[in-house]
Amino acid sequence: QVHVVESGGGLAQAGGSLRLSCKFPRMITSTFNPLTMAWYRQVPGKERELVASIGSRGEADYGDSVKGRFSISRDNSRKSVYLQMNSLEPEETGVYYCNTLSNSVTWGRGTQVTVSS
Repeated sequence: QVHVVESGGGLAQAGGSLRLSCKFPRMITSTFNPLTMAWYRQVPGKERELVASIGSRGEADYGDSVKGRFSISRDNSRKSVYLQMNSLEPEETGVYYCNTLSNSVTWGRGTQVTVSS
């Protein structure tokens, strides 16, 4: 049973951009809407870390390393969350995941982001 589907990853050059998307197909809209959603990433050799979060009304918060370069957004009608990533750096290569801020959904497979130097 798939609880979250991430997409949009791929190969980008340093300084390039990617836009990630995730959907929560099993969650009903009335459950999705009030939740704070988040993007996480796991780079090789490190623990999974919080990248950005977005509240039910669109209030966004970012990790220090991505402020000014990444932008999180959501579409409640589509039960979807997006992450626009600009000025990517090679050390941001890893697997990106989407979940609620409280990690209440079974983790998906994530989407691989590879940034070449």
